[in-house]
Amino acid sequence: MQLTPKRKRKILRRPPSLPELWFKDPAIKRFLRTLHFRSLSSASASDFAAEDYDERSPRIWPEKSRYFGASNDLTALLSDELLLRIFSKLPDSQRNSNSLVCKRWLILHGRLVRSLKLFDWDFLESGRLVSRFPNLTDVDLVPACIDAPRNSGIFLTHKFVSFHLDSDFSSNGFNLIDEENLLPHASIDRGLRVIARGCPNLRKLVLIGATEIGLASIAEECPNLQELELHRCTDLSLRGIAACQNLQILKLIGNAYGCYRSVVSDIGLTILAHGCKRLVKLELIGCEGSYDGIKAIGQCCDMLEELTLSDHRMDKGWMAGLSFCRNLKTLRLQSCKKIDSNPGPAEYLGSCETLERLHLQRCQIRDRKSLKSLFFVCQGVREIVFQDCWGLDNAMFYFASICRRVKSLSLEGCSLLTTDGLESVVLYWKELKMLSVVSCNNIKDYEVTPALSSLFSVLKKLKWRPDSRSLLSSSVSGTGMRKKGRKFFKRVKSTRK
Repeated sequence: MQLTPKRKRKILRRPPSLPELWFKDPAIKRFLRTLHFRSLSSASASDFAAEDYDERSPRIWPEKSRYFGASNDLTALLSDELLLRIFSKLPDSQRNSNSLVCKRWLILHGRLVRSLKLFDWDFLESGRLVSRFPNLTDVDLVPACIDAPRNSGIFLTHKFVSFHLDSDFSSNGFNLIDEENLLPHASIDRGLRVIARGCPNLRKLVLIGATEIGLASIAEECPNLQELELHRCTDLSLRGIAACQNLQILKLIGNAYGCYRSVVSDIGLTILAHGCKRLVKLELIGCEGSYDGIKAIGQCCDMLEELTLSDHRMDKGWMAGLSFCRNLKTLRLQSCKKIDSNPGPAEYLGSCETLERLHLQRCQIRDRKSLKSLFFVCQGVREIVFQDCWGLDNAMFYFASICRRVKSLSLEGCSLLTTDGLESVVLYWKELKMLSVVSCNNIKDYEVTPALSSLFSVLKKLKWRPDSRSLLSSSVSGTGMRKKGRKFFKRVKSTRK
């Protein structure tokens, strides 16, 4: 009987830690050990106690190496500022895993976080948010302001807001978010005071249901605030941001269809115009108003360069107020059911001489008088964009011929426009350099005239995909897919007979 010798067990060694991988170089080890002994001789252990550690002071933690024996934590010899510089060079995907190494790295990771979306309001109101992330510059508080369960499997996404729902979620009327589904105003104001005192370098803030008191605390404590997005805001709440003198980008959402509803009228627009005079970009979504509100914004906000009106509820005659926007360069109309029901006589409209870009996206263009007045006000534009606009036919598009300085035209989803209607306008534009035609099914390739083709030859940029069916046939040409499909359906039809 033969006895097999016993196999020797392999000794399982501990995998090297991340600090050991960093400091493989013997020269670096000797330098850090020298630094370690010098720091021990110059300072007592009580000065470097972990319990008295201040996360904002660039100290060195040499005493931690006593508790590791032979495998000392050499990163404890590095100052906070040096570690922060190292962590800042790492990609964002590695920062979260590095924060789990030790408590010190967790604190340092919090100092690198600049942008955050909050889901737990108690985390803010208790003060843990500003102590954990003291250098925040971009904060989104909308998910935390909605009183909804966080562990629900139903997640509702709207154009402007997303939140969780459960089977017990109730709403009064058609809107999903009302007073019962939001946190109390007093609680929101307390949270805003906490974030105003703890994040003085705040630059962007997103909120819902804020009051004048809470917004006033933000305006007083955060002088560097440059971008603000307010959901479900009212005229009175806009009085709180009148003190934001450095505010440059503002997005007001008064009415989100099917989600929530509030009123922003000429009163709020006038308060806003007199307070925030350095606005560069203004976006009004579901807001009411008239000529007076647009005029006040144009007269007071001299630096305004971009104005966006989405699903507006403006009264008739508001378009005449655009002539007071002396530095306006971009005008966007999005998801508007009407442009201006009664713009008034042309001699009272005026014009925006500095306007360069006019964009109409998902708008209903049914009133010829309003569209003609819009092109009259914007007759100096260099760029015109029509995207998925209902009602844009040849007669409506012909009004754009008054704009003789157009250099760029983009048409997408304009199914009523034909080749003749396109040609009747673009041949007037002697400065046209870029043309894009996509998914306009009534514009045909075989209808292109020699005059239009000669214009195409001198353009700097041309994107010509008008017919989606011709695009599909050209993409499958040479594959035999269409022929095989025809034979297949003939065979199925014969078997059924």
